Amino acid sequence: MRVQGLWFIFFFWVTEGGDSFLRRNDGIRTRRGLTVNKKKHPDPVQEYELLLQVAYRDSKEKRELRNVLDLLKPPSLWLHGPMKIIRAKATTYCSNQNGFLRCACEDGYSWFPPPCLDPHKCYLHKAGSLQSCDCHLSNFTQSVNFCERTKVWGTFKINERFTKDLLNSSSAVYSKYTTGIEIQLKETYKRIEGFESVRVTQFRDGSITVGYEVVGSSSTSELLSAIEQVAEKAKEGLQTLFPLEDDSFRVFREVQCNSIVFGFGFKNDEYTLPCSSGYTGNITAKCQPSGWQVVRETCVLAQLEELKKNFSVIASNATEAAVSSVVRNLSVIIQQNPSATAGNLGSVVSILGNVSSLSLASHFRVSNSTMEDVISIADHILNSTSVTNWTVLLQEENHVSSQLLKTLENISVLVPPAALPLNFSREFINWKGIPVSESQRKTGYSYQTDMFPPNTSIPIRGRVLIGSDQFQGSLPETIISMASLTLGNILPITKIGNAQVNGPVISTVIQNYSLNDVVLSFSKIESNMRQPHCVFWDFSHLQWNDAGCHLVNETPEMVTCQCTHLTSFSMLMSPFVPPAVIPVVKWITFLGLGISIGSLMLCLIIEALFWKEVKKNQTSHTRHICMVNIDLCLLIADVWFIVATTVDTTVNPSGVCIAAVFLTYFFYLSLFFWMLMLGILLAYRIILVFHHVTMTLMMAVGFCLGYGCPLIISVITIVVTQSRNGYKKKGTCWLNWSDGSKPLLPLAVPALTIVAVNLVVVLLVLTKLWRPAVGERLSQDHKATIVRMGKSLLILTPLLGLTWGFGIGIMVDSQSLAWHVIFALLNAFQGFFILCFGILLDRKLRHLLFNKLSPLSCLKQPSKQNSSELFAIPKSVSPLQHKGIYAFSHTGESSNDIRLTQFLSTEQTTKSRKKFSGAS
Repeated sequence: MRVQGLWFIFFFWVTEGGDSFLRRNDGIRTRRGLTVNKKKHPDPVQEYELLLQVAYRDSKEKRELRNVLDLLKPPSLWLHGPMKIIRAKATTYCSNQNGFLRCACEDGYSWFPPPCLDPHKCYLHKAGSLQSCDCHLSNFTQSVNFCERTKVWGTFKINERFTKDLLNSSSAVYSKYTTGIEIQLKETYKRIEGFESVRVTQFRDGSITVGYEVVGSSSTSELLSAIEQVAEKAKEGLQTLFPLEDDSFRVFREVQCNSIVFGFGFKNDEYTLPCSSGYTGNITAKCQPSGWQVVRETCVLAQLEELKKNFSVIASNATEAAVSSVVRNLSVIIQQNPSATAGNLGSVVSILGNVSSLSLASHFRVSNSTMEDVISIADHILNSTSVTNWTVLLQEENHVSSQLLKTLENISVLVPPAALPLNFSREFINWKGIPVSESQRKTGYSYQTDMFPPNTSIPIRGRVLIGSDQFQGSLPETIISMASLTLGNILPITKIGNAQVNGPVISTVIQNYSLNDVVLSFSKIESNMRQPHCVFWDFSHLQWNDAGCHLVNETPEMVTCQCTHLTSFSMLMSPFVPPAVIPVVKWITFLGLGISIGSLMLCLIIEALFWKEVKKNQTSHTRHICMVNIDLCLLIADVWFIVATTVDTTVNPSGVCIAAVFLTYFFYLSLFFWMLMLGILLAYRIILVFHHVTMTLMMAVGFCLGYGCPLIISVITIVVTQSRNGYKKKGTCWLNWSDGSKPLLPLAVPALTIVAVNLVVVLLVLTKLWRPAVGERLSQDHKATIVRMGKSLLILTPLLGLTWGFGIGIMVDSQSLAWHVIFALLNAFQGFFILCFGILLDRKLRHLLFNKLSPLSCLKQPSKQNSSELFAIPKSVSPLQHKGIYAFSHTGESSNDIRLTQFLSTEQTTKSRKKFSGAS
């Protein structure tokens, strides 16, 4: 088996070297290539480490590689001056096992935070004391972290004033402190077995908090214990150099974060450093589980700052030549200094924005060369490797990516028709401009581009088609189109569901010209994503919007959209919902709702016809009141649901849609609370058989619970979320789920809670039915009991809303077609199930209904079980054939309605006899 991937680390002593911002920034994320330690020595010597990956096949080759390393000479690098290798060490070995890269540490080395080669794409596997790092080869592209010698960390405080020079590794103050501390600690620790080195890693504000790192070849526990034993000696030595604060000397065996740039830290620590030489501003990192993460960064190249100031000076009396010169200088600066820091990105967008505004206001034209410079600048800042820095920038200025897109469009329309056609194709942006001629009246307009995502050879295509019928009136001067893949990653995340941009962003600009039919085609970047939304970038609201755009066709590779206007377009797709679900579920939903609405109207008619008969006793009366309200709420909710789905959000005013959403929300919520009331009533009748509550009190509780609670929840939800335009889902008439407020939660949480409560009630009913009644033999055939339980389950499941519990399956596994179909079938047809099992299985209602419809006595056969009485006693059982004291209570019009309770006290016996004699 071929074993792949050893990482060897070389250390060089060189006479020259610097600490530029680029290397500092790279050190946050990666240790590949050549990285610079912050360590500064008294003489002009700088230490570098070079990471080298070498493959071997067996242990023999591994030994030979070690021998070769000892004979290596320094390579010819960009470093100037004499160099030598002081040592080489193998730290990490890896093997390819069935598509997994499994890496472990050599003897004497360990994983330190952040663990694994890449904490975002790999995971640490622990088997006893052994630790290995497993990575999917398909996801893993480059090594980031490696095994290292045993480390422990320490801190102490110097009671002196902190100065910013301590953050600059090139300053004399920094050198003075680090040299003195390292010499003193090395003198103390050199007698510790396994000790190798100690270095100062950081200075923090708050007096002067010093952080240092000790490296050794012994185990962590042994090294930590030895350092703690000589702690007093170390403090005494340091106090000869600096005034230490009492009890500030501490050592740690583990830290959450550790890097060359930011040193070590613990969870949620924040550390701010000044930018490197040549830059203004600061960079702030926060310690998170994956290591130090940059959260704020304002590092701007000094040359960019100077150019920005110069432009503000010439703005009052600028000329076209002066503006072109600014753009040229900006392009040169970026080419000479390719570091795309967040601060640089913001400054470049700001300068281009100022150029655009000034040119539009002064009616300047843009030459071919200036436009080419603009596209080159845009290509640089839209480099896919800059997305991380864009993310940092957008946390502080969430509109800056939208400003870039608008600026590029504004500058593009300033190119005169005489300078066109032009076509600039770059790696991250494509730009094309044409002059409009009479040929457009016959052929229309077509723009197509092919772009390649990083590390792929498959092109992502985008196409714009404008028919010749759109150019029959007066013609525009120019048509400009451009496309970029990176823009989709940096424009603010959509509010339409869980979707994300899954194709190129294509912008087509025709100045002072309106169209009503544009066809766009997009290749899918991720082919496994579903549910495409055709959208345009809405500059006024800084978000994606689908107004005026609709989906025409979708294939496994392409999506075709049609829009009624021009601007910047793309498509949003969801990684969750499978496409096969949508037409199936839609068909089931509308069929089921139609049948349910008819069934519920029939239920209410039957209840109205026989209301006098069903309210003769309190139990039946309260149950049917609950059922009528359940039917009514479900009927109204279903009707408004259909209304909401048919509302055209692009034509109708938003008030109609919001009203439909609110009423659907309120009546579905009322449905659940009335189902809860029915469950409570059933549990009350089972547990408290002889307890009596007045009809007035019971109905007051029922209507407060059934309509009062839903009204309060609904009103609070719309008041809180509508003020931020987060009540309804964008583009549809239903509650939003994608925003932070998530107004769908106040429906989902009560609904699932009520389903859980009613499930407990059903289990209680089934338990009562399963236990043998008093007087029955334990060994009797359970067939009749099982039949009763089955009928009860059929009756209670739709009435108590248990079918809505299948919504949990959709939440857990939204890709499954089965869950979506089951949920739609059971709940769209809920009204039909209520008619069948809640009305037609009710013996009394069926008896009255058949009496009304037919004089034939053969249709009057009573059922063995009534939905209004789930606990009937079989006629064959004689309650007096066993010893004990019994009582009967008459609750209906037949012997099937007699409830039986056994009493065990003398006092209860007397009461039961009286009740029995009265009932007879």
